[in-house]
Amino acid sequence: MTQTSENVTWLTQEAYNKLKDELEYLTGPARTEIAAKIAAAREEGDLRENGGYHAAKEEQGKQELRVRQLTQLLENAQVGEAPASADGAVAPGMVVTIAFDGDEGDTMTFLLASREYASADIETYSPQSPLGAGVIGHKVGEDAEYELPNGKKASVRILKADPYSA
Repeated sequence: MTQTSENVTWLTQEAYNKLKDELEYLTGPARTEIAAKIAAAREEGDLRENGGYHAAKEEQGKQELRVRQLTQLLENAQVGEAPASADGAVAPGMVVTIAFDGDEGDTMTFLLASREYASADIETYSPQSPLGAGVIGHKVGEDAEYELPNGKKASVRILKADPYSA
């Protein structure tokens, strides 16, 4: 199966297993628990003014949203170390150091990956974020541009891009 690097989420085996366990819990025991809460609240009478019923239905909706998110994430996951970029270009799974507006005194280093791959040691930006999308494909020494939330453009220079190692 061929996927573009923008659709792939790189996960360590540990992160994949943790997310898979969460999905199994949410689609098994958690669904049973929430169904029991809804049934118990329904027995209390008038549903229009039944706070417990509405809270349980809201919780059910949040659980089902998380199930859909996890399912999609795991379908697009690649387990293991992200491959080194053969052409030296920034790709998901890399630790990237940038300089804002080319000013090497104003730098930031981050992991370009899904939040689920995040490490407590380093800030993480999604490849779909404005900054992430702006730097993907650029090589060390190149300038990249991305759009800020206010609609203005910002430029950065790629100073370093190395494969992430936990």
